[in-house]
Amino acid sequence: MKNTRIIYSLLLASFLILSCKGVEKTEPATKNTKPVKIENFPQIDPANQDPYFIETETTTSLNGPKSITRNMIQDSKGNIWLATWEGILRYDGQCFTNFTNQAGLRKFHAFTALEDRKGNLWFGTIGAGVYRYDGQTFTNFTTKDGLASDRLGCIYEDDKGVIWFGTDGGISKYDGKIFQNFTTKEGLLDNDINSIIQDETGKFWIGTRGETCTYDGKTFTRFTNAEGGSFVNVRCITIDQEGAIWLGGNNGLWRYRDTTLTNFDTNFVGYIYEDRQGNIWTSSAVEREISTWALSRYDKRPFPYENPTGTIIKKADNMFFGIMEDRDGGIWWGSLRGVCRFFEGGFDCFGDN
Repeated sequence: MKNTRIIYSLLLASFLILSCKGVEKTEPATKNTKPVKIENFPQIDPANQDPYFIETETTTSLNGPKSITRNMIQDSKGNIWLATWEGILRYDGQCFTNFTNQAGLRKFHAFTALEDRKGNLWFGTIGAGVYRYDGQTFTNFTTKDGLASDRLGCIYEDDKGVIWFGTDGGISKYDGKIFQNFTTKEGLLDNDINSIIQDETGKFWIGTRGETCTYDGKTFTRFTNAEGGSFVNVRCITIDQEGAIWLGGNNGLWRYRDTTLTNFDTNFVGYIYEDRQGNIWTSSAVEREISTWALSRYDKRPFPYENPTGTIIKKADNMFFGIMEDRDGGIWWGSLRGVCRFFEGGFDCFGDN
């Protein structure tokens, strides 16, 4: 397999740990770095650029992204990485660095992010495939390398360290050497993938734009309710500390454990996250009003839940996306206009929120 490797010069180490104190709120990318010329590296056609990418001239900024922020992670070093319409951003606690601008990555918006057990960071884009970042080098994997599609919806690492990519053209399984793809030809129920997780038994749960299914390593099986109805357009699946499966999407918010399904919300649910205390956080539409969304918390309770109701932490004329808890217990979430953080006693919002 021929991997297209993109190696760029990054900033000097002193700059990478530089405080934003005294730095202008925006710095042109050309002041900080210049991509290294790689022999035989194909030139990017300007026409081959994501039309939804938000072009910015900044490399470092005191402000966060002002555009759609889909997902975020905190890496093992404590940095917050954001997958945004402005590209891949890192927040070190003081300033934001736009790595798409700094490293000269392709101008496509980022959608999802993951840190694997080896410390590599993975970023899925809509149109430019996936980037792997080892701390020094960005490596771009696309359909030319075997990826099912260059438009990614999720990234997941299984219990063996294998990376799974959910794309709009099926699932790609990457063992570090080759890609193995699964589509409807192999029994997958729908090729447009939103979410992948693995449960305690080793079985995979797959949320698609169509129907939800499980995969035992051999067979894809449709997941249904007691009446045989399907769960359609499940946008997020997660597993909690007790091993229960949570699903959120068109059918609302559901919890599945020991063959028992419990419904928590009938509104559209876009994302589900469990914090360290076992509380479940969701981003969802409010009374099916697509323009009004809520960040809600369902406090941990003994199983089974009775009359489950969530507490709305934040409601706004906006859309809320990915959710993450940082090391200090702050809850981060993305929106149409950047990213916010909820902590005991208040909110910090970056961008135009």
